[in-house]
Amino acid sequence: MPHHSHPHGFARADRVGEQIRRDLAMLIRDRVKDPRVGMISLLDVEVSKDFAHAKIWFDVMKPEHGIEAQEALNHAAGFLRRELGHLLKLRMTPALHFFYDDTQSRGNALSVLIAKAVASDRHEDDDNGADAGDADDAEGVVGS
Repeated sequence: MPHHSHPHGFARADRVGEQIRRDLAMLIRDRVKDPRVGMISLLDVEVSKDFAHAKIWFDVMKPEHGIEAQEALNHAAGFLRRELGHLLKLRMTPALHFFYDDTQSRGNALSVLIAKAVASDRHEDDDNGADAGDADDAEGVVGS
């Protein structure tokens, strides 16, 4: 069963996506002066099979700036596409669509919460033997 043409197309889109990610990171850092953008990290780029569109997912240092940054980047998309065109040497540079993706930071926050919950469970187990002592202290306070 010949299926070799399909993955090759995907591999090329992946390669182009990776190139776009690298070049965009540099362009956004060096050329986008919009204060709403700030420090961002480009997480993933998905290029459509016909190379007409690229979806770019990004995260920001400060989650409260995520949506502002998304608006600013989409506003700058035409400029970034032109600049990218000079670097990429493709016949056609895809239209850029930026999406704020906070699943990474949300995931990190979640693992911190889970770690805290696990730690506090462990802590409560250690304290079980101390309950009687705590009751004595309380009575002492009442008596004074």
